Amino acid sequence: MSGKLVAYFSASGVTGSVAKKLAEATGADIYEIRPAVKYTSADLNWQNSNSRSSVEMRNKSSRPELADKNAEISGHDVIFLGFPIWWYVAPTIINTFLEAYDFNGKKIILFATSGGSGFGKAVDGLKPSAPGADIQEGKLFRSSVSVNELKKWAESLGL
Repeated sequence: MSGKLVAYFSASGVTGSVAKKLAEATGADIYEIRPAVKYTSADLNWQNSNSRSSVEMRNKSSRPELADKNAEISGHDVIFLGFPIWWYVAPTIINTFLEAYDFNGKKIILFATSGGSGFGKAVDGLKPSAPGADIQEGKLFRSSVSVNELKKWAESLGL
């Protein structure tokens, strides 16, 4: 087990692609955050105010159930936490993940994918879910990012 973990949620595969490259670039272990009920295309239709993702994102206390709670958090000091940006914040399943484990004393570096928006208030929305963790805004990436670019980014963080 390495001291680093890449944990990620990917609804469409874009964030997953970046996460796998980041794990390769950093020599980190990898863990996929999966919902108990997989998101369908209709669930992800942000233009439909009744879609599952729209309903979840309107309700800040929404906590979609996880498929499992098997992430090995205790052996990792640094967690790269990846997700797609939804409505300028992290999907609420990221809060579910953070609340399911003890991240006290851990450094959590966020990375995200987005079709155009920035991190917005993602850090502020996640901090209450992981008290005692050092949550840092990382960087937005496109799916085309290379392993070498990710390695340079991690090195710039001192990792």
